[in-house]
Amino acid sequence: MHIDRIKPASLYGGTPYDYATVAPAGRLVFTAGACPLDPGGRVVCPGNLGGQARQAMANLFEVLEASGSGPDRVLKTTVFVTAARRSDLVLAWDVVTDAFAGHEPPSTLVGVSFLGYPEPLVEVEAVALA
Repeated sequence: MHIDRIKPASLYGGTPYDYATVAPAGRLVFTAGACPLDPGGRVVCPGNLGGQARQAMANLFEVLEASGSGPDRVLKTTVFVTAARRSDLVLAWDVVTDAFAGHEPPSTLVGVSFLGYPEPLVEVEAVALA
């Protein structure tokens, strides 16, 4: 069985993982958590949750496109937010729902203490059809 491993050249190349994998049966796409990193691996909008959420969604959509998918084919998302207040979760959630522009995939929104990189405030992963 062949699995396509997706690592777009336009995104930061220094990650120790693939950005997505595409399974052949049903052509399911499982993404890694999209972080608010620029192509050089720098965190965009330090300290700005809304700006970081927008970049994470842009990166997620780029990975989906590279996987032969797109936002309208997302089956589920998980959104992780380093949140001290529930309003932080709501802010990130508003950016995510705006990015999907009417498509409302099931989602889990989780407040966490910290993420894998030191500066990101949000990370979004998805399962989609290719």
